[in-house]
Amino acid sequence: MQPRRKTKSVQVGPLVIGGNHPISIQSMTTSDTRDKAATLEQIRQLSAAGCEIVRLAVPDGEAADNLAYFCKNSNVPLVADIHFDYHLALTAIEAGISKLRINPGNIGGPDRVNLVARKAKERQIPIPIRIGVNAGSLEKDLLANFGGPTPEAMVESALRHIRLLEAVEFFDIVVSLKASSVPATIEAYQLLAQQCDYPFHIGITEAGTWFKGSIRSAVGLGALLWEGLGDTLRVSLTGDPVREVAVGQDILQALQLRSFGATVVSCPTCGRCQINLESLAFQVEQLAAAVHQPLKIAVMGCAVNGPGEAREADLGVAGGKGEGLIFRKGEIIKKVPEDQIIAALKEELEKLVPGD
Repeated sequence: MQPRRKTKSVQVGPLVIGGNHPISIQSMTTSDTRDKAATLEQIRQLSAAGCEIVRLAVPDGEAADNLAYFCKNSNVPLVADIHFDYHLALTAIEAGISKLRINPGNIGGPDRVNLVARKAKERQIPIPIRIGVNAGSLEKDLLANFGGPTPEAMVESALRHIRLLEAVEFFDIVVSLKASSVPATIEAYQLLAQQCDYPFHIGITEAGTWFKGSIRSAVGLGALLWEGLGDTLRVSLTGDPVREVAVGQDILQALQLRSFGATVVSCPTCGRCQINLESLAFQVEQLAAAVHQPLKIAVMGCAVNGPGEAREADLGVAGGKGEGLIFRKGEIIKKVPEDQIIAALKEELEKLVPGD
């Protein structure tokens, strides 16, 4: 893995994006921001799932007027996602929002950019602005000049917006370059990393539904993170945004960049397996979901690799014919019938993490 790219640090509420700070996980509410109860409930669901920054769509004045309520009642920093109307950005700043997501090029020219940036700097902790470049909404002249939504066009759009903010001496900037194409997204971040030191918000946009989108996001974000690129991330999935948080956590944990609790490893089934390994693995994952310590739990189906993997884990099971050997810290604890494996693992897990 490449060393983490050195960037500026930008404060978002109590969190810091960039520098050597942990890579944070974001998501976005899908509720109508004009609906106070539904939106606050979704913010709380995301927070409970481990989301560290929550973004809200702000399409109009009614939604903007609700931001003060959400900021007052949220325990995580909130981001206002705004397009075209600079008045909405000003309202968000007054409401106490922790971050703005805008494109400086579409809110009405340099004077209005200057006004928003000046207001954002007036806070005791300046409100950062994320420049969100999306391949699907690039400027027409860039599409013409570069022959389409190429990585080079995305980078030029980002640099154009960065210059607008720098021209008014605003430097609390985060940049994202998102495309539905995984290779284009990776290349765009690689190119921009050579031209600025602002922190990156990474993601694959329009990644798809839960299964396909998780794979495409893992490939794209995993490649970027392996190269040391990325300071905060969002996994974009169609549907329940709580799933985005779980996938983001798994991506960071798989690369050992952060730990969010127990890791469950299980072998692929084969003709040697004589227990219902798939069902067993799912049940163990459910047990592990409540564990917040960085344990490794191995669920292995037979005697080929099972005992070795189970011995390397904090807790594990190696299957036999209708039974399982339970390992704890490399030691065989007991042999139990298949229908008692989950109960035995739960008992041993509670000894490892009492009260977790």
